[in-house]
Amino acid sequence: MQVGVTKEIKNHEYRVGLAPNGAATLVRHGHQVLVETQAGVGVGFSDEMYAAAGAQIAPAADSVFASAEMIVKVKEPQPLECRKLRPGQILFTYLHLAPDPDQAKLLLASDCVAIAYETVTDDSGGLPLLRPMSEVAGRMAIQAGAHALEKSQGGLGILIPGVPGVPPAKVLVLGGGIVGINAARMAMGLGAQVTIMDISLPRLAQIDNDFGPRLVTEYSTREHIAARLPETDLVIGGVLIPGAAAPKLVTRDMLKLMRQGTVIVDVAIDQGGCVETSHATTHQAPTYVVDGIVHYCVANMPGGVARTSTQALTNATLPFVLQLADRGYRRALEDNAHLRAGLNIHRGKVAHAAVADALGYEYSPL
Repeated sequence: MQVGVTKEIKNHEYRVGLAPNGAATLVRHGHQVLVETQAGVGVGFSDEMYAAAGAQIAPAADSVFASAEMIVKVKEPQPLECRKLRPGQILFTYLHLAPDPDQAKLLLASDCVAIAYETVTDDSGGLPLLRPMSEVAGRMAIQAGAHALEKSQGGLGILIPGVPGVPPAKVLVLGGGIVGINAARMAMGLGAQVTIMDISLPRLAQIDNDFGPRLVTEYSTREHIAARLPETDLVIGGVLIPGAAAPKLVTRDMLKLMRQGTVIVDVAIDQGGCVETSHATTHQAPTYVVDGIVHYCVANMPGGVARTSTQALTNATLPFVLQLADRGYRRALEDNAHLRAGLNIHRGKVAHAAVADALGYEYSPL
């Protein structure tokens, strides 16, 4: 199979879908790898490194889209890229379709086979291709929140760990999944007072067992969230329903409960955000203010640490890329139910139940 890798064109996105070692592995398996020139330069992977791995270097994205049987990317294809997809061509990348009906329409019209990293599953019920980026985003959320809390950025002017004689910041984490745990760990490492909320009592019990009294756990309801907001300095939104739009846990009216300069980092923004007033931002302009509350809603947070993120992501995706290339997508999906869970769009139909429900399409399983 010819596997194509294009340079990401989303704002300040430097990650790349396949590292040189991944290209070398595919070549050893008898496949051809076509890499757009400069695709990996943002993370230190030169064209020469890909060429040494056995890949061919393409002068532009058009030639990659025109000839590759499978396109391996990082972020969802932009409209320009969607229009370059061919009937039956495999697209393997993050899609996050639930809050993005325009992208869904373009993918359906392209007649491609779109497999989303974020809905591939594993034996434990986890999301192995979302996990590494969730780990990165959760840890970055505290970095971003700490910076946004500075007075010059519109924040409260609070130092997260405090200093002797001055109490630390209070951090509220919504969601006890991978994002939430990593955010909580980072916040506690800085000395913050951290509360984490979730609707799963077994998950809260596990978190309590792992962290003990250093971390406060609380069952998540709108009333409990509202009660915490007046005393909270930094809110991290880390909830996820695989394939579906994120629930709105903080409404616009609830912003009135918060002090001016409080910061919200909505990591769930890829799935539409868990705060009613959230909308996607970029690394170039990461924050905005609504009713005095600073919102950080960068939709590709891990792109800010692109080298670390690329290495973590490609470590996780390469085995699945190999399965698709070695067996073809139909055989690969038949053989691996977890990879089959990643299928979102198949030849003009929506093949994932949660995506179909979120966007109002008929669900058409493969």
